[in-house]
Amino acid sequence: MKPQPGAALTTAMVVLTVTTGMVEAVSFLALGPVFTAVQTGNTLFLGFAVVGSGEFSAAASGASLLGFAAGAALGAQLSSRADARGRRWFAPALVAESVLLAVAGLTGWSIERFGHPLTFRQYLVTTLVALAMGMRNVTALRASVPDMPTTVVTRTMTALIGTSPFGLDSRIPSGTAYEIRRTASVGAMFAGGLLGAWMLHEAVRPPAVLLVTAACVLAVALALTCTPRHRTPDP
Repeated sequence: MKPQPGAALTTAMVVLTVTTGMVEAVSFLALGPVFTAVQTGNTLFLGFAVVGSGEFSAAASGASLLGFAAGAALGAQLSSRADARGRRWFAPALVAESVLLAVAGLTGWSIERFGHPLTFRQYLVTTLVALAMGMRNVTALRASVPDMPTTVVTRTMTALIGTSPFGLDSRIPSGTAYEIRRTASVGAMFAGGLLGAWMLHEAVRPPAVLLVTAACVLAVALALTCTPRHRTPDP
């Protein structure tokens, strides 16, 4: 069953967007440079790495892409099965994501130093985080909250600029609710990246940041589980 639209779901998507920023801070600053949620950038990194430009790693980008693809396939399958049985899939999907992030954090806990040269364990952590983010993308796509994909903000930012405050494009849906969601989405991604980078700058270990992120995702799942259940089947 599709989660009930409303303030609770919108708030959950904002918090999940913050966690994406935190995850990408770890991915780019400690595991890479590589992305685990923003696969557009990661695909470009792979292209750069193939021709030997910069310090990009084809292995790290490839591990992220493969993990993400596996996570998206797994997330789609699990959510579809739950939906076919009339069960909630949103909160359980977030629980699964939090478990994967926690496993990634625990896997990387014994790494003495993150950085170059990349180690097999770092590749494994990258794959696990990308697996979680692949599941997240399916979760967010199925939730269908306007302007809140939780893992990218390019289109959201474009819509925000196109409608507010000048109303430059009348074909883009506009209104207070849209503007609030778009502003919150962009701000949440920035806040998450800022928080993750700050934690790393303050010598918080990358695995610890992943564990904090996992706890945040789990908290969102538990909060949504406590909301009233409405039988709203997916179209």
